[in-house]
Amino acid sequence: MSSAVEAPAAVLIPGKRIAARLSAQVAAEAQAFLHAHGHPPALAVVLAGDDPASGIYVRRKVAECGKAGIRSIGHRLPATVAEADLLALIDDLNRDPAIHGILVQLPLPPHIDASRVLDAIDPRKDVDGFHPVNVGRLSTGTDGLVPCTPLGCMMLLDTVIDDFRGRHAVVIGKSNIVGKPIAMLLLERECTVTVTHIATQGLREIVRGADIVVAAAGAPLLVRGDWIRPGAVVIDVGITRVVDPGSGDRTRIVGDCASAEMAHAAAVTPVPGGVGPMTIACLLANTLRAARAQTRRTAS
Repeated sequence: MSSAVEAPAAVLIPGKRIAARLSAQVAAEAQAFLHAHGHPPALAVVLAGDDPASGIYVRRKVAECGKAGIRSIGHRLPATVAEADLLALIDDLNRDPAIHGILVQLPLPPHIDASRVLDAIDPRKDVDGFHPVNVGRLSTGTDGLVPCTPLGCMMLLDTVIDDFRGRHAVVIGKSNIVGKPIAMLLLERECTVTVTHIATQGLREIVRGADIVVAAAGAPLLVRGDWIRPGAVVIDVGITRVVDPGSGDRTRIVGDCASAEMAHAAAVTPVPGGVGPMTIACLLANTLRAARAQTRRTAS
């Protein structure tokens, strides 16, 4: 009697393990930096307001800094802080040679112009990679600090793809934080890149032609299994807490992709435990990189 041969399941890209490896490397290099210069890399973290999710993110980032040997300096400001006062703090941090990186946690209170605040950060200390100077460097393929989440996505892709040239990548979402930067990074690898957004027509058909799918729309379970061609690689950036149907008030965390339907893909990232850990690990790496660059500049 013949038995059916099961199709191989998609590789689950272990973001948590890859992030831990990167963080350990940063820790070793931060220790070497401390021995060479007498002080550790230092990151200033600015949190304005009392948004619960922002508070959780900041605590997680500060904890990871401590594990990696990076000094973190917190600045907790009330939700009523004046924009001028926040800008004055940024100016002080820009001028402080002991501070190598500046992170302003988003979102900011609604009366504050976030673009104005982010633009005020010294590009050399912009470890989030959001300053127009760093965005320009990314778009031209020149040296600059790269946004953490797109950088982490590329590192995950590197674990399963040897050659990007000529592959069709579809990016779902055009945000300045993820969609646009990851599109530019993929272009640098000589992918053919399609960026889609809320007004895109025929999204399913576009995604079905992709070798690489990066879903960063913030729309839970938007991308279904029949959108994904066999052998494609799927990077799920989305993370949303939803109510589990039929479970009362119990919730679960899901991504932008229905990954349970994607056994036919070559590789997928889990949610949680995929892109999220890489974002924080890349923040640590960017802080170390910024510290080295500023130290070289001071010495020269």
